[in-house]
Amino acid sequence: MKNTVLDPPVERPPVNRFAEATEPPAPFTLTTETQLERLKNRLLREAVAAAASPAMLAPLRRAANEAAALAWLEPHPLLVFPVLLGEKILEARLREQRQQRIHARRGNLIEEAA
Repeated sequence: MKNTVLDPPVERPPVNRFAEATEPPAPFTLTTETQLERLKNRLLREAVAAAASPAMLAPLRRAANEAAALAWLEPHPLLVFPVLLGEKILEARLREQRQQRIHARRGNLIEEAA
């Protein structure tokens, strides 16, 4: 029978939301994170090996971290990561080229001013 307004309330034991879980959480996220990290490291090593300058190491690492962060927003991060990394590496290379042009112009201006 259902409880009605006249029936006494059913007593339930208090719930402790902070108690330790008896079973470990599902390892899905951990597995995906590990796979993404391995993929990121492998593709980053390839990009660093192909880099023309050791100065590109930090921008390439930053590009890989940004791509990984964006990939996590997608339902299938392992599938979209390589494309995102390619885009971020291209941006990093273009930024480095632009910086080199700026430094070259700056050097020319300083020589002309002297």
